[in-house]
Amino acid sequence: MAVRESEDARVDGAWDAGLDTDLELEPIAAELEDYASAPADYQVTYYASHFTLGTWHEMWREGEIIIPKFQRGFVWKPAQCSRLMESFLMGLPVPPVYLYAEHGSLARLVIDGQQRLKSVFYFLEGRFGADTPFPGKEFRLTGLGAGSRFQGKSFADLGPLSQERIKNEILRGLVVQSVIPDDYASVYPIFERLNSGGTALSAQELRNGIHSGRFVEFLRELNRNPQWRQILGKAAPDRRERDVELLTRFFALRDAGEYRKPMKDFLSRFMQENRDAPEGVLAKNGQVFRDTCGQVVAALGEQPFHGKSGLNVAALDAVMVAFSDNLDRVPADIKARYQELRGDAEFAADTRQGTTEAAVVQRRLAQAKTVLFG
Repeated sequence: MAVRESEDARVDGAWDAGLDTDLELEPIAAELEDYASAPADYQVTYYASHFTLGTWHEMWREGEIIIPKFQRGFVWKPAQCSRLMESFLMGLPVPPVYLYAEHGSLARLVIDGQQRLKSVFYFLEGRFGADTPFPGKEFRLTGLGAGSRFQGKSFADLGPLSQERIKNEILRGLVVQSVIPDDYASVYPIFERLNSGGTALSAQELRNGIHSGRFVEFLRELNRNPQWRQILGKAAPDRRERDVELLTRFFALRDAGEYRKPMKDFLSRFMQENRDAPEGVLAKNGQVFRDTCGQVVAALGEQPFHGKSGLNVAALDAVMVAFSDNLDRVPADIKARYQELRGDAEFAADTRQGTTEAAVVQRRLAQAKTVLFG
């Protein structure tokens, strides 16, 4: 998607549509284009799985079917669930569900089809689950019409032959897998396109769901840090987890030598690599982050990276990384040095234009370290 960047870095009409966030972010065309990027060639494969409903249910009970946390909750009404089950009972076709499979794992993440799968599970178990608007309610088929022979019946009412028949009905699954293990560049757009629900999922919502584990919980805990909230200028966490993405960006760019464009995929790879980082490593890095936030607020005040147009994410990553590498030697005139940095024409350009280009990222990080701590 091509966007036009004006002199004050505003992107005409595109920023708000592309990045739904509670944070007041300065619009930067390069950031929006990076955020909307997709691979030129999709390195994925997919195959069909023709599982019976009984097999789907067994996989669910064994923890092999996973609903990512970014997905909306169960929202179907009993009548919708009932019509789906009637379709199976009558042998009518039902749309397939889409899943993602990691290499070397039996687990399948549901991309699209949560409502269908859970309707099946709850009917076979006889009651709606705790995540529904009617937890524990007996699942009896309803809303089918007076002429339906299944109206008002539960799974237990069907009798042995009908129970066995429905458990052996087929629900097709389309399983997506990356060609290269741990390469998610092609997988993310599939999640975005199939599981948008009318609202585009943020990149960090997808990362947190796909790479759920110790590192995600670590980031969410740090996201509540009081000094970090002062830097962002928002007391409450962002509902689309853009603040968690900025946290991820801070940690990832502390090793900027590994950076490759696009930023979106760089952060995704970083999340995957650190998914289950050792507790000791997380504790050490968490302390570095907290000390960095404390030093930044003490030296530069609240919202130090905000301008008239909002929070500049490129200035934030450059200065925060510079502070994190120099926590024990902050100069007495650090505030004056920061003003000098902000007034530098090259740094201003590198925090507003081409901000995800590798050369620009390296240059602004180096300049921040030199001016602030050189």
